[in-house]
Amino acid sequence: MLSKPRSGFSRKKMSTVDTAWLRMDSDGNLMMIVGVSMLSKPVSVTGLKQALESRFLVYKRFRSRVVSDLSGSWWQEQEVDLDDHVIHTALASGKGGASNKPALQALVGKLSQEPLNPEKPLWQMHLVDNCRGEDGKLRQALIIRIHHCIADGVALVGVFMSMFDKTPDEKDHSPSPRAAAAAEENPWEQIMLPVTAASIKAIDLSSNVFIKSMTMMTDLDKLPGQITAIGQTAGQLAMDAVKLTTMEEDTPTRLKGKPNGRKHVSWSEPLPLAEVKAISKAYGCSINDVLMASVAGALRAYLKGKGDDVAHDCDVRVMVPVNLRKSSRQQKLGNAFGLVPLVLPVGLENPVARLFEVRHRMNELKGSYTALVAMSVLGVLGATPRQVQNEIQNYFARKATAVMSNVPGPQQPLYIAGSQLDQCMFWVPQSGDIGIGVSILSYNGGVQFGIVTDDALVQDPDNIIKRFAPEFEKLVLLALMGDWD
Repeated sequence: MLSKPRSGFSRKKMSTVDTAWLRMDSDGNLMMIVGVSMLSKPVSVTGLKQALESRFLVYKRFRSRVVSDLSGSWWQEQEVDLDDHVIHTALASGKGGASNKPALQALVGKLSQEPLNPEKPLWQMHLVDNCRGEDGKLRQALIIRIHHCIADGVALVGVFMSMFDKTPDEKDHSPSPRAAAAAEENPWEQIMLPVTAASIKAIDLSSNVFIKSMTMMTDLDKLPGQITAIGQTAGQLAMDAVKLTTMEEDTPTRLKGKPNGRKHVSWSEPLPLAEVKAISKAYGCSINDVLMASVAGALRAYLKGKGDDVAHDCDVRVMVPVNLRKSSRQQKLGNAFGLVPLVLPVGLENPVARLFEVRHRMNELKGSYTALVAMSVLGVLGATPRQVQNEIQNYFARKATAVMSNVPGPQQPLYIAGSQLDQCMFWVPQSGDIGIGVSILSYNGGVQFGIVTDDALVQDPDNIIKRFAPEFEKLVLLALMGDWD
């Protein structure tokens, strides 16, 4: 099935940030964002292709392949044959009607290590029939693979969700050509716009500091204050840059090591988001704090279960992507985020003490410009020789154990071709020698944990996933008991 002909094919230079992600592919880690959506009932291949044609291919990047020459890399638009991008398959039934979720997880792991065809636009979807969950219900899975150079996770979740309807019988709501074009503006323009993210302090370099200071230079009474504001911002940026480049490696555990490229994937059943909100309120913490503390507890329990000695000062650093876009209904494609290093207090045994320590460390990050500095580093790397980029990215990778993303999804049910989206999970890629990826995604009143691990480090990711809910339940129990000492 060919996409509808479009007048003329465009060619656009790739930004240095996107170029950096394009060149990060390695034998141990492919730079693909991988997602799994569980549909309540099967949709036809034709129905999926129609949704892709009207709501996905309107974005040029999904109908453009990457071409490179001596001057750099480019987005080259071309005709798209959806038969190259939509694969229809099915799982074998479990014995006696048992869940075949392990087979689906194995398929996702296998696809996570298979590179996309460089002669085609860098994305692919697999429609998988006969997927029986742990609840006994038969569903259809949609596995999505998209190269990170096209866009980051925040943008891709937004674009992917735009394929779905809010009601089972909703009519076509394809984005207008103007909206699609606006979504593909150069993400570097967003650097000079407000940084909006829950994880860091909101700043507005363009209007609140630089532009306003320049326009008010004629007001001598306000000049000292403007100079002070610029100096404070520059000083904080410099301090955060030094912290980022001089941070020490985190605690060596079995979760660190050189990946071999064979991936294992696992995900949990949803936790009630309302319950997570209630517990966060009870402790005076954010929802993020509660989720991050549950991750820390699950990693600690896994290491202890393997017989490892987890010292009180054991810390696991995770790199957390932070959105650096201006708040907008229309998600920009491209990469506009920075990585914030969050150190999880895995060594703390008391769940509440662990939660409060996570809150403390998260609050410290909220006052920093680390994400902005990290994105600037990515931009510089994309303009350097590839060997230099690899050496620098591996330097930073050695400082961390995992990449962890937390993306809020829509809180109402969504539909495609009349089928409801029951669950949704995704994983962002790990760069360098990082072999663990943790994802948290909320959707329709639930929140799910997912993990991808490299075979050289962890071969039983289910053994980690199954510990998230019990760690959260510990916080629930202690909140009900009211004794947090």
